Amino acid sequence: MIFRGPHPDVSTPIINVAEFVLGDISAHKDKTAIIQAETNHKISYQELSDSINQLAAGLQINGFKKGDVLAIYSPNLPEYVTVFLAVLKLGGICTTVNPLYTAQELAKQLVDANVKIIVTVSAFLEKAKTATETHPVQEIIVLDNESEYRNLKDLMQNDHALSEPSMSPKNDLCVLPYSSGTTGLPKGVMLTHYNLVVNMRQTEGMISHNAISERDTVLGVLPFFHIYGMVVIMLYTLYRRGTIVCMSRFDMEDFLTAIQTHKVTKAPVVPPIVLGLAKHPAVEQFDLSSLELILSGAAPLGEGIAIEAANRVGCNIAQGYGMTEASPVTHLLPINSKADKIGSIGVPLPNTEVMIVDPQTERPLTTNQNGEIWIRGPQIMKGYLNRPEATNESITKEGWYRTGDIGYVDEEGFFYAVDRIKELIKYKGMQVAPAELEALLLTHPSVSDVAVIPVTDEAAGELPKAIVVMKSGLTLTAEDIMSFVAEEVAPHKKIRLVEFVEKIPKSASGKILRRVLIQKEREKQN
Repeated sequence: MIFRGPHPDVSTPIINVAEFVLGDISAHKDKTAIIQAETNHKISYQELSDSINQLAAGLQINGFKKGDVLAIYSPNLPEYVTVFLAVLKLGGICTTVNPLYTAQELAKQLVDANVKIIVTVSAFLEKAKTATETHPVQEIIVLDNESEYRNLKDLMQNDHALSEPSMSPKNDLCVLPYSSGTTGLPKGVMLTHYNLVVNMRQTEGMISHNAISERDTVLGVLPFFHIYGMVVIMLYTLYRRGTIVCMSRFDMEDFLTAIQTHKVTKAPVVPPIVLGLAKHPAVEQFDLSSLELILSGAAPLGEGIAIEAANRVGCNIAQGYGMTEASPVTHLLPINSKADKIGSIGVPLPNTEVMIVDPQTERPLTTNQNGEIWIRGPQIMKGYLNRPEATNESITKEGWYRTGDIGYVDEEGFFYAVDRIKELIKYKGMQVAPAELEALLLTHPSVSDVAVIPVTDEAAGELPKAIVVMKSGLTLTAEDIMSFVAEEVAPHKKIRLVEFVEKIPKSASGKILRRVLIQKEREKQN
């Protein structure tokens, strides 16, 4: 059974992303486009547009052309936006790199993506230089002035008349982000100009979703290297002529300060930040009354935490759903949804089809049946770079993308993401979803954070184990945790083992690094 959302399909111009985002800024040229939270430095739409054109010309003089790949290895900065859109304007491809990557991890991406130029900051320069020993590049460009390398100002000082290439937006790649690697090695995701433009139009077409507008100030705390920060915050906010408050790193008190200082209205975040809004003691010290919407994505958000945070902060919290391979958004929760839908990932975007299929038989399922979520739509990637086998495994001949996520749809067409297929725990043959138990445990008043992993057991196959971070100053026993869960779930879902830790390892996008915890557990057992 194929499901669609309630919103009509949208039309999409076949156009370069840079032209789509900043085409005609005449009505907003003096409006602030970006504020750097740490310095309060402001850039207007006209200044941003001019800097993009100047940098594109400078890159072109230096031989950068359509199809060439530039890597951005930097935290969130206004200059990140300039570089990104200048590259796309030239028909080049941006591969965005996690700023926490080691030189070795960076080198692998440089080789795989065949990078021609690296743009970085002086603090990361040594790692970038080490990485280029494996894959020499034409040039390293530094965003600030603190090195012997050329910086953006050097490149922008030119009088070259920019020559824009002919484009095929449905075929030409514009970005090459790498999937998180939480289920294997990172893979380059090939996204076209049309993929990104259509996804912004689809998001805009969610009329009932509280769309970003020119009156909005949007918090850019999520990293721009990640597809969520890149498209939902950086590109979509500029397209809608809002203002981005750009944060180069996350700190809870800095995050709260930015909301208060800049009167932020929309905050796209990940579940750990929602958890902080629900539980962090500093929240009461700040005026967050400007906030109208918190949009959570990138990992499942428990209903209990969502309600607790919404009540504490006094604004709407909605969930979205997507993935790098879908540019990224496929579902959004309409802002006028009933209270009992707060745990839902929402409804499919316009032009998007969804199926729930049996993971074993691939037979389509109906409502209220857990299965793998399959998605088809114009936002789905071309494929994985240099990995045709992985592409064929992920996308069916009929164009369905297999998400690897388990979920279901209710009678009203609202979808729910339950877990990853590969993360399901098998207890005596029965499936146990870690995310379900994590959401439950996060409602415990003494629990600050938690992850649930499988532990190999001769009798049961796998036992669910809770890795728990206790709230500061409180006491909690393993028995407390096990009893709390046992009262709320079926017997096969009970927590059988508990370990207390100081911190749960997570990716930059907020996903629990379950494989890291599982590997540590295996090492203990051995």
